[in-house]
Amino acid sequence: MTSFAIRVIDHVQLAIPPSGEAAARDFWVGLLGFTELPKPPLLAARGGCWFRAGDGAGAPEIHVGVEDPFVPARKAHPALIVSDLDALAARLTEAGLPVRWSQEIPGTTRFHTDDPFGNRLEFIDAGH
Repeated sequence: MTSFAIRVIDHVQLAIPPSGEAAARDFWVGLLGFTELPKPPLLAARGGCWFRAGDGAGAPEIHVGVEDPFVPARKAHPALIVSDLDALAARLTEAGLPVRWSQEIPGTTRFHTDDPFGNRLEFIDAGH
């Protein structure tokens, strides 16, 4: 038995190619409504960006870091709970991004899409 308990994921890091920060900002802030967080100076020198959905502690964060050579994550992915999944699907479709609905988990409404770099993302309806 352990004396600790892991409570929540603070952030998930995704790779982006060199000079991908502007496209990451357009996607995470412009399209999905995340807020960009300032990176500490020593980490900012490495490139990349940090984003948060919502306010305060416990709000999910996505960190994107420059990787060279870059290879998108096609299988590994973050899964984010969404309050209006259909509205998000429509927004992504309007932006020209793929929305791949999945029926593989009974009782769960979800879809996958890709960020501008080909990283796989999963979005799950809050009501499952």
